[in-house]
Amino acid sequence: MSDRLAVRKTYKLYVNGAFPRSESGRSYEVTDHKGHFLANAAWASRKDARDAVVAARGAFGTWSGTTAYNRGQVLYRVAEVMEGRHVQFCEEVAAGEGLSASKARAAVDAAIDRWVWYAGWTDKLAAVLGGANPVAGPYFDFSMPEPTGVVAVLAPQQSSLLGLVSVLAPVLAGGNTAVVVTSKERPLPAVTLAEVLATSDVPGGVVNLLTGDAEELGTWLAEHADVDGIDLTGAPARRALEFEREAAGTVKRVVRPPAAEPDWTADPGLGRMTPFLETKTVWHPIGV
Repeated sequence: MSDRLAVRKTYKLYVNGAFPRSESGRSYEVTDHKGHFLANAAWASRKDARDAVVAARGAFGTWSGTTAYNRGQVLYRVAEVMEGRHVQFCEEVAAGEGLSASKARAAVDAAIDRWVWYAGWTDKLAAVLGGANPVAGPYFDFSMPEPTGVVAVLAPQQSSLLGLVSVLAPVLAGGNTAVVVTSKERPLPAVTLAEVLATSDVPGGVVNLLTGDAEELGTWLAEHADVDGIDLTGAPARRALEFEREAAGTVKRVVRPPAAEPDWTADPGLGRMTPFLETKTVWHPIGV
């Protein structure tokens, strides 16, 4: 038996392409489904959430201005890097969710496939959701989907990777930037995803991942004036309505939390991309 002491990990936040410690200096213990210690995770504060929103807003112009085809290529590269971390993802999902090795592999496979699926939609959204409109006059009239802006995402608390990918990838595919609050009890797959994002082609600030308490961080993100939309999927049931009311104060787009944990393996359709897309209509005179 080795006498070597284990190196206990303390994971940091992921903000603006970097891994800062929480401004508050707080952290908390992450355990597996049996209560055994796995690592320490940063406990994000209000200041951390503000910094994440500033980073997301700063990256929005570049990300939304990237061609849909190139955005899809960048997202596909994320899936490639995820595949290279497959074993690590499986270990973390199994430990956090209490799954068997085979079920953890299936969950990780589904998460990577889901990411690829959304990457493929980036350059097809305009064709499906936009089009030429018939008008009674000498004009062309076109409707085109455009990203909403900065979207706060309260990730699912139970499905630590597949659920996370299922709420984050559609936000990015539409050209939005994101501030994500991870599962509090099962944050390690999200932390590993942050490491994947940092080593892929995603520009800093496009995705910002905060570990900590969704109940605490959700309040600040819902009322933040520079957040354009919020997905409340992982919000505590007792606070979801309050978050929705706070979001209404700045006229945010809101995705309400489901009544029960969704089946994340089901075909997602377009239902998670359209809430954070807006339709721009352009008129152009014929012959000019």
